[in-house]
Amino acid sequence: MPTNLDIDDTLIEKARQVGNHRTKKAAVTEALKEYIQLREQQRILELFGSIDYDPDYDYKQQRSNA
Repeated sequence: MPTNLDIDDTLIEKARQVGNHRTKKAAVTEALKEYIQLREQQRILELFGSIDYDPDYDYKQQRSNA
């Protein structure tokens, strides 16, 4: 899907160099992947403390049943 974006040339060139990418497209694609990964990790952190668990759960016993 072709998309026209007005991205600061200095930023895109710096990203291309820092990431050692051959093309602007490769730099943008990698940046978007990293952005998505970071946001997904942040969502997981928001769950911290909100999930109930059984304090009597014995993971060692569960492993020995396998």
